[in-house]
Amino acid sequence: MFSRDLVRALDPDEFAADCGLELDQWQSRLMNSTARKVLLCCSRQSGKSTTTALLALHGALFDPGLYLVFSPTQRQSTELVLKCKEHYRRLSDPPEISMESVTRIEFRNTSRIISLPGSEATVRGFSAARAVIVDEAARTGDDLMAAVRPVLATSGGRLIALSSPAGKRGWFYEADTVGEGWQKYRVTADQCPRISAAFLADEMRELGPLRYAAEYECQYTDDETQVFSSDLIEAAFRHDVPPLWSLS
Repeated sequence: MFSRDLVRALDPDEFAADCGLELDQWQSRLMNSTARKVLLCCSRQSGKSTTTALLALHGALFDPGLYLVFSPTQRQSTELVLKCKEHYRRLSDPPEISMESVTRIEFRNTSRIISLPGSEATVRGFSAARAVIVDEAARTGDDLMAAVRPVLATSGGRLIALSSPAGKRGWFYEADTVGEGWQKYRVTADQCPRISAAFLADEMRELGPLRYAAEYECQYTDDETQVFSSDLIEAAFRHDVPPLWSLS
């Protein structure tokens, strides 16, 4: 593919087709996006990991540099790198890999795709990344995100966070609901042509409405064990009353 038709390979949609993928509309928009901060709040099995792996591979081949993948556990991070490898194997005449392991891919063009577990210690030492991808971002702690951001300080690289919701808490929830400067995507299960209505109806019966709403409808729900809802707690506060210490 690369030696015969470089122009086709550079086009993200054509690149996806060469990897055997037909992109949904939102996936095509993401593949063609140049936004520096991207947040994907998506249903389970909607294709978010497949698309971000494709994005990382396309970047590594045509915009050489460091591509880091984080998630709460090493196993989850490794899964995304494995998806990169699956896409790579479907290409015809791809560029040569210089080194490959379970957790990384290195190419002759100096690009590296590396998966790491989600801990602050693992990110320190890396710098000038072309992109940082945070999988299961709603379950990734604030400390890790504080450590991740400097990795992009000198490169102008991209921060791509993807997840299904995990309650009304944490940096991902804040970024999605009130955060600024993000290009945001929201993809519910009924918008995914690969998920049947019959499957979703069965999941609703099995999971119940709260769990179903979080997993498949991209809703930030309260934990079922909470005594008081987040809305009720928020309603108990007033912001128009000055604090007592300011009156003394």
